[in-house]
Amino acid sequence: MSKSDPTIAVIGGGPAGLMAAEVLSAAGVAVDLYDAMPSVGRKFLLAGRGGLNLTHSEPFERFAARFGERGPQIEPLLRTFGPEALRAWVHGLGIQTFVGTSGRVFPTDMKAAPLLRAWIHRLRGAGVRFHMRHRWRGWTEAGALRFATPSGDLETGPAATVLALGGASWSRLGSDGAWVPWLAARGVDVAPLQPSNCGFDIGWTPYFAERFAGKPFKSVAVSAVDAQGRRFARKGEFVATATGIEGSLVYAASALLRDRIAAEGSAILWLDLLPDRSAEQVRAAVMHPRGARSVASHLKSRLGLEGIKTAVLHEVLTREQMHEPETLAGTLKALPLRLVAARPVDEAISSAGGVRFEALDAHLMSTALPGLFCAGEMLDWEAPTGGYLLTASMASGVVAAQGVLHWLMKLKTSG
Repeated sequence: MSKSDPTIAVIGGGPAGLMAAEVLSAAGVAVDLYDAMPSVGRKFLLAGRGGLNLTHSEPFERFAARFGERGPQIEPLLRTFGPEALRAWVHGLGIQTFVGTSGRVFPTDMKAAPLLRAWIHRLRGAGVRFHMRHRWRGWTEAGALRFATPSGDLETGPAATVLALGGASWSRLGSDGAWVPWLAARGVDVAPLQPSNCGFDIGWTPYFAERFAGKPFKSVAVSAVDAQGRRFARKGEFVATATGIEGSLVYAASALLRDRIAAEGSAILWLDLLPDRSAEQVRAAVMHPRGARSVASHLKSRLGLEGIKTAVLHEVLTREQMHEPETLAGTLKALPLRLVAARPVDEAISSAGGVRFEALDAHLMSTALPGLFCAGEMLDWEAPTGGYLLTASMASGVVAAQGVLHWLMKLKTSG
């Protein structure tokens, strides 16, 4: 195809939109990329502040299994552009990667900004036209795209459109979910947006919240059971907040916990404060005569328990129960944290819900609005942190762009 072919609009300058623009421009298609923010990739840059986790090095089958119920829809995208392809693409930008001890893949300098700069430079060189501060406002009655811009409203009618608008987390970076009613009004089936990889509210006592908000629970294990009886269990750490809990260990179980709260009004997260000790060892230590020592001193002496781990016991046990050795020993290995609400979606690392795959064809084109393609986090899927979110978002951008090329060819041959 040549640059004289019809122009394609890509709306959204996150990883999915940028990848769609790259595939399209590489095929010789003219691309206008629109974004509401002053610059592209803002959430991408934020994700890289602690070290940009690009993808994961685990075997493909295990990687593809991380997407839960949407695994069958995500796997074909990953087979088009998966973890190895992503690493090769990064290397093509002149940036090397390494595999960390956890199996996660990072740029050697751990930074997102150099990668984004190289990417934008390559896109500009390929002819992609960037339109910043162009906030999409849906369609006109005639079907043209509407944008609010610093110089006034803009209307345009591209040959096809790729929407990569994100979900509803971190709205200040551009993904505010405003698109949901516009698509729904045009017959596109959209699942409600929900928090994913999020924290939860518990309702600590004022004493605990004041003393321990921001403190970590280290070297613990958590477990939970979903409505089908499937058990989640993992060891790691998380953090107490003023209202509840958050952190990597909590995020890993967030989908299960969120859905359980939605169905039943609350969810129990079982906390093992001493995962490296067996229940028998813990019971023996608790049952050991403590003499004149307090319970807290006894637990510190026999089990090394102190600080937030001791304090959380008082959140679930009465004073009398703290002096019942069997109850205390059992709680140390299975302390029930009752979660009453997920934190708001805008605080979450990512969001679930979005355009249902059932509303799209295999090329990620809307069956209700032919010529409209969707990619990235605005699709109805979720994944844990660890490079899975970024990889699948970029894979969907590739597939959507390939879908546009297929659509253009179809139009050309039918015309």
